Amino acid sequence: MGANSSSIDSNSANGSNHPPLKTKLEDIPEACAALILSYLDPPEICKLARLSRAFSAASSADFIWDSKLPSNYRYILEELLAMSIAGMGKKDIFAKLSRPNSFDSGTKEVWIDQNNGGVCLAVSAKGMTITGIDDRRYWNHIPTDESRFGIVAYLHQIWWVEVDGELEFQFPAGTYSVFFRLQLGKFTKRLGRRVITNTEQVHGWDLKPVQFQLTTSDGGCVMSKCYLDNVGTWVHHHVGDFVVKDSATMTKLKFSLMQIDCTHTKGGLCVDSVLICPISLAKELRSS
Repeated sequence: MGANSSSIDSNSANGSNHPPLKTKLEDIPEACAALILSYLDPPEICKLARLSRAFSAASSADFIWDSKLPSNYRYILEELLAMSIAGMGKKDIFAKLSRPNSFDSGTKEVWIDQNNGGVCLAVSAKGMTITGIDDRRYWNHIPTDESRFGIVAYLHQIWWVEVDGELEFQFPAGTYSVFFRLQLGKFTKRLGRRVITNTEQVHGWDLKPVQFQLTTSDGGCVMSKCYLDNVGTWVHHHVGDFVVKDSATMTKLKFSLMQIDCTHTKGGLCVDSVLICPISLAKELRSS
């Protein structure tokens, strides 16, 4: 009892009866904060960086973002986009690549997924060869904010439907999926509401299936078929998957959509684009 009283009195005399100061996030050494951030995904890094000055300063360290960038980031920026990355930090490079970047006269886009750094590409309808596209009796381009490219190809009516595209790109090693983004029916906006019009032009897609095909420069070839029935809804139709083993080499892809049975006409189809993405992201598109 006496010993305890003496101890309390001694602490009071030294002015140490106040509770100990709590450690704040700002007190964490920047090197430690950077090490913590290196184990997080980019969205989590950004959230922590907003919480404290220590994590905000540490979030710019190059070694954090080095592992988040795809192996081909120099190829994308320097060769594909003709950019100089001299003096750019890895965080700035990641930010640049996480936004859509146009190339090939604006008919193609490349970006990386903000969560895992996976490389994605899109090819617009204007970047593909469409049979009869120059004849307005069959096809025409219509502007829309429902396309990442601001324009889609719309089919009025034709006997022979064929859409072909190709792309040569240096992909990081991995497995990728290819999709055509399509919709049946023409759309517009009235009083701010989305309205599907010209549904009477939608015909012929229930008689024979559309054939999709994907070929790769290493000799790979996959085909798939399906009937189109998505009136008024954009759908990513899966063409096929391909595997890249060597990230240092160029991969050439050819992809197509065909319905060439000339026993009946087809019409009312909107062709937006072709999407190429890592198979991990493709699972979300298939389930949507």
